Amino acid sequence: MSLKTIQVEGAMGAGFAVEVNCGSHRLVMDQPVAAFGQDAGPTPLLVLLGALAGCFGTIGRFLAHQRKIELRGMRFAIEADYDPAGLLGRDTAVRAGFEEIRLRVEIDADLGPEEKRAFLQEVERRCPLADNLLHGTRLVSELATEAG
Repeated sequence: MSLKTIQVEGAMGAGFAVEVNCGSHRLVMDQPVAAFGQDAGPTPLLVLLGALAGCFGTIGRFLAHQRKIELRGMRFAIEADYDPAGLLGRDTAVRAGFEEIRLRVEIDADLGPEEKRAFLQEVERRCPLADNLLHGTRLVSELATEAG
């Protein structure tokens, strides 16, 4: 097996903002003003949902190219439910993450309904983000040591 490692680096910015360097790109995440942020960017939860749309779209293009399907477009509507009491620490019995993510996809291609369903299932199967969400990827969190 040949693994590929990718990485990003980030740091806290002003207020609740977090700035992340993603290769040659910079992503700023923040909280809305009502949640004591400055609304300088989307929340991390919205970024996750947006990344899921991006992954489905990218894999959809790959798959269409591989199968020689003229994919004119895909549109995504994603919504997810979570209980803020979990991430705010108000209720330890409540999980911090999403209870459910719902993804509705429109596929613009010359495929029948069953072919579109099969195409979407293959996109989901090959999407790394969907795989991470569905199969509980191991997360290793550790404290960085200070250089002395």
